[in-house]
Amino acid sequence: MENGRSILNQISGQLNSESFQQEHWQGTFEEYLDLVREDPKVTRTAFQRVYDMIMSYGTYPVEGKKGLIRYRFFDDPVNDGRDGIFGLSKPLMELVNVFKSAALKYGSERRVLLLHGPVGSSKSTIARLLKQGLERYSRTEEGALYSFGWKEEDGSILWDPMNGDPLQLIPLENRQEVCDHLNAGRDASKESDYIVEIAGEVCPLSRFMFNEKLKAANGDWTKVMEQVVVKRITFSEQDRIGIGTFQPKDEKNQDSTELTGDINYRKIAQYGSESDPRAFNFDGEFNVANRGLIEFIEVLKLDVAFLYDLLGASQEHKIKPKKFAQTDIDTVIIGHTNEPEYRRLQSNEFMEALRDRTVKIDVPYVTKLSEEIKIYEKDYNSKRVRGKHIAPHTLEIGAMWAVLTRLETPKHHGLTLVQKMNLYNGKSLSGFTTENVEQLRKEAKSEGLFGISPRYVQDKISNALVVNSHSSNLNPFMLLNELEEGLKHHSLIANDDLRDHYRQLITVVKEEYTDIVKNEVQRAIAADEEALTRLCGNYLDNVKAYTQKERVKNKFTGEYEEPDERQMRSIEERIDIPETRKDDFRREIMNYIGALSMDGKTFDYKTNERLQKALEMKLFEDQKDTIKLTSLVSNVVDAETQEKIDIVKARLIRNYGYDEESATDVLQYVASIFARGDTKKGSDAA
Repeated sequence: MENGRSILNQISGQLNSESFQQEHWQGTFEEYLDLVREDPKVTRTAFQRVYDMIMSYGTYPVEGKKGLIRYRFFDDPVNDGRDGIFGLSKPLMELVNVFKSAALKYGSERRVLLLHGPVGSSKSTIARLLKQGLERYSRTEEGALYSFGWKEEDGSILWDPMNGDPLQLIPLENRQEVCDHLNAGRDASKESDYIVEIAGEVCPLSRFMFNEKLKAANGDWTKVMEQVVVKRITFSEQDRIGIGTFQPKDEKNQDSTELTGDINYRKIAQYGSESDPRAFNFDGEFNVANRGLIEFIEVLKLDVAFLYDLLGASQEHKIKPKKFAQTDIDTVIIGHTNEPEYRRLQSNEFMEALRDRTVKIDVPYVTKLSEEIKIYEKDYNSKRVRGKHIAPHTLEIGAMWAVLTRLETPKHHGLTLVQKMNLYNGKSLSGFTTENVEQLRKEAKSEGLFGISPRYVQDKISNALVVNSHSSNLNPFMLLNELEEGLKHHSLIANDDLRDHYRQLITVVKEEYTDIVKNEVQRAIAADEEALTRLCGNYLDNVKAYTQKERVKNKFTGEYEEPDERQMRSIEERIDIPETRKDDFRREIMNYIGALSMDGKTFDYKTNERLQKALEMKLFEDQKDTIKLTSLVSNVVDAETQEKIDIVKARLIRNYGYDEESATDVLQYVASIFARGDTKKGSDAA
């Protein structure tokens, strides 16, 4: 067992003193110019830095979606996906495109980025990822940036309070000459060649210090620069360096000085004037966020008076504290708001200037089932939930209900809401192409901007885990009960009609779950590989003879007979192949086998999902009476039946993720359905 000293030694061995020295580098202004000449990216604007930070993690294509890419940064790989964003590929692409446009100075750098969407749709998570990403990036060599300070007579250093770029100390009339020197050998037309540009002025305090020292040096600028100390800075929200966060309070407590800084009245007596920059606290969120990013939480709840600061900061890159000089800033302004607040913005004529300077990016709820499931799997898994088994499909059912609440009723005749959800999830449905699915999405523009948030489902999963302490399992019915019970007190449900709609969807989800587990039990019962292979071989022999207009040799009599139409249809009907399409289906199977044969491959029924399902259901129908599944609901089970049931239960545990208790529960549930004579097919059109 390790003692305290060994633990300390282990931590010490992991710390990199060289990295620490690099992050805390200090040097002269002349040395900084050499750094800029070697790597001009140290002078990047805030938008350029954010864009490069995101792109440094790389990208990958979205499977099945042409033109869509994912940015690995938003998967939160550094924290093992803790804050990873699931789905939302299109909104994230729109956001990164704005960053790129702003980085290239196409105009977006003078806009407020507004993440708009319902509560719990990941707006805050996106902002948090960006802030944390900038903090990490500023500690890397690729993301290095520098600020400066002034040597004092007592040997101390007065650091620039807004962490300005040292190049801003270069007089306006000399900037182009300096930039030409720093950019020598680089091609401005190439995106890969970063070109140094000097914009903005130092803050009023550094301007004051510069002028004072210039007077003392009789106008010799080079002597003033000898008194400048350059240091590397790293962003930190906690230390209030480069990252600002502002959250509106009630109107009585709102004060614009929280954004732009305020006069330090205790220092006025020392310096004699309110306008002396030494008597000013550069501690507003805009001051803090210079060269980095500022997040506005619920930005549209800001008092109108604040909006002037916001407009100036975005459009002019300047802030104007009261009774103080205008100050240049360079920061990414990102805010987020929900639908009611945004509607208020649209109807308020006083907000027109803000609307004109805003780039709105919709951040909806996820509408793809597989992505919604990942949201819950991230928090509720065997590592996080100890001592309790989450039965298969529990999280899937919660996700299914949440997604259904976010979808608009299909206008397409005969298409159900569940089928629409399955189409969005990448499943196929007869008569629907990829283009048809895209058209469905276009017709329902507000999908994902309403419905139940993942937060509500997460709360109910947590509650279900605690409330059902008597059971070692959490199953779908326990979760559905919690979801339905919580609807009575859900504060964001506008009316009883909507509440009833959500309850009806719980009924729909229960029916879907019933079909899922019936099919699962059927497959477990029919999981006899030899029997399935024989059944498949018999079916293919008949299909081959049928499509080639031949006869089939009877294995027992040796005589040639017509293909067994009854046997073929008994399999095809299991997957809803109508009589009118049987020929197409059979030719499709034979063509597939022929294509495999030409590639030197052998057909396996497992490679054809529909055929496998049909064979398993047919075998189940043939075998269910021998297993006597319905006897599970009685108190008497003979030894032979119990042995067969134990085999099925073992398959459920081995192949589908059940444990002993949940496998028993699901078998009893399916048995009760058969006992009631419920013979509804467990197949969905998708």
